[in-house]
Amino acid sequence: MAVVTALTLTACGDAATGGEKPEDYPSKDMDWTIAFGPGGGNDIMARKLIDLLNKQKLYPGDIRVENREGGSGATGWGYLFSHRGDPYGISTTSGSFITTPLQASTGWTYDDFVPVGLLATDNALFVVNSTSGITSWQQWVQHAKTKGKVAVGGIGTVNIDFILHALLARQAGYQIDYVPFNDEGQLQTSLLSGALDAAMSNPAEIAGQVRAGKMNGLMFTGGKPLASLPDIPTGESLGYRDLPSMPRGLILAPDAPKYAQDWWIATMKKVVRSPEWKQYLTVNQLTEDLRWGQDFHTYLKQTAGELETVLREHGAIK
Repeated sequence: MAVVTALTLTACGDAATGGEKPEDYPSKDMDWTIAFGPGGGNDIMARKLIDLLNKQKLYPGDIRVENREGGSGATGWGYLFSHRGDPYGISTTSGSFITTPLQASTGWTYDDFVPVGLLATDNALFVVNSTSGITSWQQWVQHAKTKGKVAVGGIGTVNIDFILHALLARQAGYQIDYVPFNDEGQLQTSLLSGALDAAMSNPAEIAGQVRAGKMNGLMFTGGKPLASLPDIPTGESLGYRDLPSMPRGLILAPDAPKYAQDWWIATMKKVVRSPEWKQYLTVNQLTEDLRWGQDFHTYLKQTAGELETVLREHGAIK
C-alpha cells in the first residue's frame, strides 16, 4: 500500500508538471490570473510586473494574462486553486485574498497557495463627488450624521475597503450602507452619478479624478501624505489610527513545486530592484514591504487574524 501511495503521488506530480525537470523550469507559457476587472489596483500592479518581466527578458516564454473577475476575487483565485500542482499558474493578491474566504464558502484560503512574496502594501483614498460641495473630513462627518445613513462603496464585499469604511464610521459616529463593486470603473461611475455618497479607492485608480476636479479627496489612510496630493490629510492626522493596508503580493497554485517557488522568488528579487519598479511604487503611492516565501505566509496569517477580529466585531461575519 505504501508503494502504491508513493507511485500515485509521483504520478500526480508528473501530471501537473508534465514530467518537467527542475533545471528546465520555466519552459512553458505562464497563465497569470487577475482576480478582478480591468483598471483596479490588482490589475494595474499585475500588468506592471508582467511588463517589467518582459522588458528585462526574465521570463523565457509568453505570459498569458486574463481577468477572471467575480465574487470579490473568489472566481479568479478559485481558478488558480483548481490547478493544484501546476507550476505555470500564478496570481497577484489583494485584501480580498484574505477576507473573501472569511465570509464565503470558497473552498480555499490563503493557506492553500504557495507564497512567492509580499511586494508592497497599498493604502486608500476616501473621496466624494465634487458636486456634493464637501471639501473636508469634518464636513463629511457632519453630512453623514445629518443624513442618518450614507451609501459608501468599495471593491469587494467584505474587504479592506469595507473594513476602512466601518472603522471610520464607528469612530466618527455615523451609519453606513456599504455597496460592493467588482471593478473600479463601476465604483467610480456610481460615485459620479450620485448613487454613492462616498467611496474608498486606491490612489493609483482615483487620483486622476481628484486632480481633474471631479472628486474631492478627504482622507488618505497611509501614514504619510500623498506626494501627488499633499493637501489631503492622513487618517492619523485626523485622529484615526491602526487603519489596515492592502497586501500586494504574488502566489502560485497550491502544491506548486518548490523549484517553481524558488525561481519566482529569485526573479522577483530582480524585478523589485529595478528603477522602473521603484518609480511605480512612488507614482502609485505604494509602501515597499518585501517578504519572501514563508515570511510572506506568516504575514498573511497574522493579517488574516487581525482582519477576522475586526469583521466579527462589526458583525460582518459570524
